[in-house]
Amino acid sequence: MRSRSPHFLEVVAGILLVSIFLTCSAKIAFAEGSAGSGGAGSETPNRHVPGEATSPAQAKEKKPSPYQWRDLFDGKTLNGWKVPKFGGEGQVKVEDGCIVMERGDPMTGIAWAGDFPKTNYEVEYVAKRTDGIDFFATVTFPVGDSFCSFVTGGWGGSVIGLSSINFNDASDNETTQFMVFNDNQWYKFRVRVTKAKIEVWVDEKKVVDFIIGDNKISTRYEVDLCKPFGFASWCSTGVIKSIRLRELTPKEVKAIEEEAEKTRL
Repeated sequence: MRSRSPHFLEVVAGILLVSIFLTCSAKIAFAEGSAGSGGAGSETPNRHVPGEATSPAQAKEKKPSPYQWRDLFDGKTLNGWKVPKFGGEGQVKVEDGCIVMERGDPMTGIAWAGDFPKTNYEVEYVAKRTDGIDFFATVTFPVGDSFCSFVTGGWGGSVIGLSSINFNDASDNETTQFMVFNDNQWYKFRVRVTKAKIEVWVDEKKVVDFIIGDNKISTRYEVDLCKPFGFASWCSTGVIKSIRLRELTPKEVKAIEEEAEKTRL
């Protein structure tokens, strides 16, 4: 048998090397193509897969702005709210998408159980009285380190105003006004609080524009259990269908402070 020449063996080895190289190249190309087309084993950077935990950066992007309105009542439950025990209070329930504070002897109410801003915010709510003779959705709210209430038809059903200013009730201070509230009629209230002012609107009409200054702001003891933020009805059934909150922007706060300063001069 004739032996192979060294040249022949070199040719065979070269052919084998070329074959191995082509095979490996084909496998690499196939794997890259599968990854690019989203095939099995592919991974796409920054692509969110359902069920995966959201990164802190993504969570921050989704967090709503504090300057946008947010609902404090979901229309279905009292989640986030507590029902104070005043003594003689009526039942509190959610019915037909509304919070119903049934007539108490004398008072029924609710109080927010979560965090609440102390200043530079506004709240808006829609409420009505279905029976009774007095206030149906008086709101108590923070004013810095103090608290205040806006009375909705007190002292027999027609007095509105802030309680209390320099220890004078809504019936006897510079914010006292009289307004008739019809039973079973919805009214929209908006309360805005800054370090400079307390402002209140009823159905888009501004009824309180009070510069705080050195005045002493406080509440009557009857609504203490509504703090820091809450509502109460007195010898009446009050119904609330919407409650929402937002913080004021720095630009809005500055404009209010400048307006208050001009008024004081």
